[in-house]
Amino acid sequence: MADAWQRLPRDFYRRHPTVVAPELLNKLLVRDDGRVARIVEVEAYAGSEDPAAHSYRGRTPRTATMFGEAGHLYVYFTYGMHWGSNAVCGEVGEGFGVLLRAAEPLQGMEAMRLARPRARRDRDLASGPGKLSQAFGITGTMDGADLVSADRGLCIACDGTPPPRRPVAGPRIGISRAVEFPWRWHVPDHPHVSVRHRGPAG
Repeated sequence: MADAWQRLPRDFYRRHPTVVAPELLNKLLVRDDGRVARIVEVEAYAGSEDPAAHSYRGRTPRTATMFGEAGHLYVYFTYGMHWGSNAVCGEVGEGFGVLLRAAEPLQGMEAMRLARPRARRDRDLASGPGKLSQAFGITGTMDGADLVSADRGLCIACDGTPPPRRPVAGPRIGISRAVEFPWRWHVPDHPHVSVRHRGPAG
């Protein structure tokens, strides 16, 4: 990891996901094998407050990590083929998390291309939650990884780039409940975002 990059501390994550999510924009997802990408799209999920959250109905073996300590990685399998990667937020027992939806590859591009052989362009390497996980080699074995200590070689870091002053906010994607919650944020006009939303910034 570059000397100038600082891993996000535990307290960064120990807040409501609607606060954490837009502040994760422009942070770096870093793997110790040299893969680095800038986070450009996220979604917040808020436990018992949020019918769209996996954790809405309480703790299960699948969602146990979401109810644990903030700053860990919650990884889930979906659609029978994709892994989703989430940063656990809030206090223990709340079941909060932020889905990492898309990122702009910066380093370790060859490793990402090998992991994503069907991607025709570099902008397609991590432009979606399943693509992002695949590009970084994240599977269920990474569930529970500590993003603060990087105990499994994965962390989220800051290189000094601030989040956008006016990120685009809008509805989350691929859900059937709480569709009215404007809990998806992305960097305005960024080419690596999975789906563009022309809604209000804020």
